[in-house]
Amino acid sequence: MKDIKVLGTGCANCRTTIALIEEVAREKGVPVALQKVEDIKDIMSYGIMSTPGVVIDGKVVHAGGIPARDKIGQWLEA
Repeated sequence: MKDIKVLGTGCANCRTTIALIEEVAREKGVPVALQKVEDIKDIMSYGIMSTPGVVIDGKVVHAGGIPARDKIGQWLEA
């Protein structure tokens, strides 16, 4: 199971990123534990200055803007 955190304060891009990750994971049959991190101090602890940020298994893989669907697929297959 992939442990995924989406870092952001709840903006539209953050919500879209969460929905995309859920959708791609479901399509690929990859179980994920998805968590939304909204606290600014927690977000900054990852060194993220632009949201949404995506952290998979403790590693920052994306920051700023909505990630592409194919990129999400690559993260989930890794």
